[in-house]
Amino acid sequence: MVTRLSKFFLRTLREDPAGAEVASHKLLIRAGYIRPQAAGIFAWLPLGLRVKAKIETVVREEMAEAGAQEVHFPALMPREAYEATGRWEEYGDLLFRLQDRKGGDYLLAPTHEEAFTLLVKDLYSSYKDLPLTIYQIQDKYRDEARPRAGLLRGREFTMKDAYSFDASDEGLDESYQAQRDAYERIFQRLGLEYVIVQADAGAMGGSRSEEFLHPTPVGEDTFVRSAGGYAANVEAFTTAAPDAVPFDDAAQPVIFDSPDTPTIETLVAHSNAHLDGDYTAADTLKNVVLALTHLDGTRELVVVGIPGDRDVDEKRAEVAFAPAEVETATADDFENNPLLVKGYIGPWSATGAFLGEESATGIRYLVDPRVSEGTSWITGANVDQKHAHSVVAGRDFFADGIVEIANVRAGDPAPDGSGPVELARGMEIGHVFQLGRKYAEALGLKVLNENGKLVTVTMGSYGIGVTRILAIIAELNNDDKGLIWPASVAPFDVQVVAAGRDQVAFDVAEAFSSQLEAAGLDVLYDDRPKVSPGVKFGDAELVGVPKIVIVGRGAAEGQVELWDRSTGERDALSVDEAIARLTR
Repeated sequence: MVTRLSKFFLRTLREDPAGAEVASHKLLIRAGYIRPQAAGIFAWLPLGLRVKAKIETVVREEMAEAGAQEVHFPALMPREAYEATGRWEEYGDLLFRLQDRKGGDYLLAPTHEEAFTLLVKDLYSSYKDLPLTIYQIQDKYRDEARPRAGLLRGREFTMKDAYSFDASDEGLDESYQAQRDAYERIFQRLGLEYVIVQADAGAMGGSRSEEFLHPTPVGEDTFVRSAGGYAANVEAFTTAAPDAVPFDDAAQPVIFDSPDTPTIETLVAHSNAHLDGDYTAADTLKNVVLALTHLDGTRELVVVGIPGDRDVDEKRAEVAFAPAEVETATADDFENNPLLVKGYIGPWSATGAFLGEESATGIRYLVDPRVSEGTSWITGANVDQKHAHSVVAGRDFFADGIVEIANVRAGDPAPDGSGPVELARGMEIGHVFQLGRKYAEALGLKVLNENGKLVTVTMGSYGIGVTRILAIIAELNNDDKGLIWPASVAPFDVQVVAAGRDQVAFDVAEAFSSQLEAAGLDVLYDDRPKVSPGVKFGDAELVGVPKIVIVGRGAAEGQVELWDRSTGERDALSVDEAIARLTR
């Protein structure tokens, strides 16, 4: 049946909505695809649901091709399973938590590893039942601190999450590759450029983890890639640490007066003025004090030594110290630890020594991988207004561990030796994990193997952001007039606009729409009788159906105008010619 715009639930807006910054956010609201309900929460209108369904169809077809079967879980889940895996606490403030009338704890699920694991445990008990891959397309909930950019980062979103179950690691490798291949087919069918990068598993846990990122300036993720094929997001980037340097003949450390030099910039200037040498920030060791809040609420200070020409990357620090929350030490932290001389902090270990002086702070001292054994530094002396030069790692100080929190820069060497990396921005559109046995062990998912022995099942997890993909496609396909959907996901195949005031235009448009519908096309017919052609054209441009047919002045002679929104071409054709072109 032809969809008539006069009866269709649609109202377009001429002005951009307040607070909308990116094109997809503005246009999806203006064109009547979604309506905001609260920060990061949207209602889906008929146009939006049609595009969303098209994307889901592509996902379902490729999941079937990969051997996955569809299920569906509730969004409202009980606490117990998430507590068993530790994620009730690990997710922290990201979880929407609530209680029922009896005081039972529930959450709105951010992901469903626990539910999938328990379902398979309930129904399967033998290796003969495996391998198995099941998935769902369902709404997820995360209490984002700063929801932004419309559907690109919301608090409610639709995701496809699949889970594989295997009796062996070799089986997991095969299931993982099948899903990875399916993701590539999905993104290719949707016309999305993507880069596969190494990623951190985060609260999901597991071993192998890869993200599919769509390169875009509005992306919230920074990733690196080399000409030789290495790619990773910055959280997963590993620094190529220099080899140890012999220090038997290295100069001995010297403490020197350095008044009013609490910053790296002032320290470098002072060193070049008073020491023998030509120093840069890379010659200095910056000691950063961070405060970690652990899951049990305890607060711990750590000091991290990084080269002075680097800054702390907050995302890398969050990953490095997860699941603890990380922040810069406060004034109260320094007041409570007077041996931390702000601006003049030197390296020490919690139980070791620095320049022969025993440390009494008990604070862990961690270093960047570049602070390798034998490297020499200018750094704080743990004394107000004093620094030290020729301080050698492994001789004059020892670290309690290595941690990756320094920022990654263009030109840094890729860890696999494939050359220097470049930095780019991207938006995550898919993520695949080898979870291993974390969830199966926590929830007791075991099967009998071929020898009749119970073995723990190994799992994979595979997510695609359906609503985020919709927003990215909108972000990529628009002009100053409105949206221009690719044919594969457009809400309708063609929009017919009756643009004349004479009844003949409406009669021809009506018959033309019916012929297109009979030929198998999905048609939106703008049959509004008292709306000017200008308004109809504006709405058509805004809504973004890729093919528009205008039935106007030439209607009486059987002439229509075919308008291709993607190219801007407009051709006058006979009705028969237009039908032939649209249906070929």
